[in-house]
Amino acid sequence: MSPERIAMLVAIGCALIGAVFLALGAQQQSKAVRLGSSSLRVSGSHFLQLLRNPRWLFGLSLTVLGMVLNVYALATAPLTVVQPLGAVALVIATVVNAKDQGLKINRGTVRAISLCLLGSVAFVLLALRATKDVHHITSRQELITVGILAAVVVASVVVWLMVRHKHHPIFYIIAAGVLFGFCAVMVRTMSMELTDPNGLMFGNVSWWEYVAIAVAGLLGSYFVQNAYSSGPPELVIAGLTVIDPMVGIMIGIIILGELGANVPWWVSISMVAAGLVAIVGVAALARYHPDIQRRRSEAEHQPVTTLRAED
Repeated sequence: MSPERIAMLVAIGCALIGAVFLALGAQQQSKAVRLGSSSLRVSGSHFLQLLRNPRWLFGLSLTVLGMVLNVYALATAPLTVVQPLGAVALVIATVVNAKDQGLKINRGTVRAISLCLLGSVAFVLLALRATKDVHHITSRQELITVGILAAVVVASVVVWLMVRHKHHPIFYIIAAGVLFGFCAVMVRTMSMELTDPNGLMFGNVSWWEYVAIAVAGLLGSYFVQNAYSSGPPELVIAGLTVIDPMVGIMIGIIILGELGANVPWWVSISMVAAGLVAIVGVAALARYHPDIQRRRSEAEHQPVTTLRAED
């Protein structure tokens, strides 16, 4: 067996194991949040308490380990091989959570997950045909990215203030996925700056890049915990494996100049269609999942003061 084939098999194994860790980590964190909060949202004090919760920390460790394995797989194998395997985490999380909560997976959930997998995998595979490698970005591109991220942060906070007393897990998932997508782009731009041939390394990195990553990462993490509190872990996995990479790819195409030359028109239309299919899948998962329906029913029968106890 050739060294290249061995490296490919190792990468596939890392991607699959990473998907398992990501699913189990989401399950542990979700359970810790649910057991520690009687509300449908996570307050600031509750978020700090989670940092001392052994179950939550264990779930965080599994999630980080899963991400590290996935990054290694992406660095050593083609994206066409690794990215579809990451979506396995969504299926694993669904099965694990259903068994843990004693839930029966309904047809709506199966259809929603199928749409998520089909749309996200198709989007990534089509993006390979539409994009090219970029090894340098300009200061203007960097500032545009940070500026758009700042607008996204402000918009997310405004919407959060409007819906924080309501049962809207889909908002938390989309917001977290978009923010983490920007984080991934910022990390990528920083890596290009650190490896710039001019040898300046950290001297190439602007201070606002650190601020952008910190703000987006913290706010995204807060939204993720609220998603755990108001919905099943499958929704968080959907945000990480569906929305996050789609946002990263679109930013790369629109802002960072990763759009390839002479892209066929049908590829562009198909990417839009695939993205819409994936988003519809996430929305359907947030609507038809049995855990979501149960929580919504319970919330409707609770006094309003219970939902606002942490204000």
